[in-house]
Amino acid sequence: MNKIAIVTGSTRPNRVNRSVADWVLERAQQRGDASYELVDIADFNLPLLDEAFPAAYQNYQNDHTKRWAEKLSEFDGYIFITGEYNHSVQPALANALSYVNVELNNKAAALVGYGSALGARAIEHLRAILSELQVAHVQKTGLFSLFTDFENFSSFKPTEVAAASVDPMLDQLAAWTKALNSVRAEASVNA
Repeated sequence: MNKIAIVTGSTRPNRVNRSVADWVLERAQQRGDASYELVDIADFNLPLLDEAFPAAYQNYQNDHTKRWAEKLSEFDGYIFITGEYNHSVQPALANALSYVNVELNNKAAALVGYGSALGARAIEHLRAILSELQVAHVQKTGLFSLFTDFENFSSFKPTEVAAASVDPMLDQLAAWTKALNSVRAEASVNA
């Protein structure tokens, strides 16, 4: 069975990101098509990128980088949760992704965004980052509004319509994750 990580995108105190990630995890686990696990970037204490070499070299010097890379290597696919921050992806997630490269290559990802504009601009920036990391991101996304899916802008309570946006995303992710297993197997044979 494929393993899919649901990766938080924020480390801020009082963040709503974790509640969105927890909700996505609960919904995904009801499917039975993969093994889903929450990976909270806050647990890795990643400082502003402090590696001497580009991540593609996999010449990691710091223990926090080694732990982060090892954790992400465990998975066949990912769901990245990001709020929109200054019309872009949350800084903690962008930083965390800068630490890795090969660990994500030829794997699938789905994206969940939230914000005043449904996190759409953050999703588009995240797609560019993931493309550079050779991650196949599915077209369907989970999109949530700060105005209708959060009570008092702080308690995540998605509307039925917004919640339903996650299901086609999960369908695509399950299929793409399965398909990319053969791509990674072929790449390792040719390496």
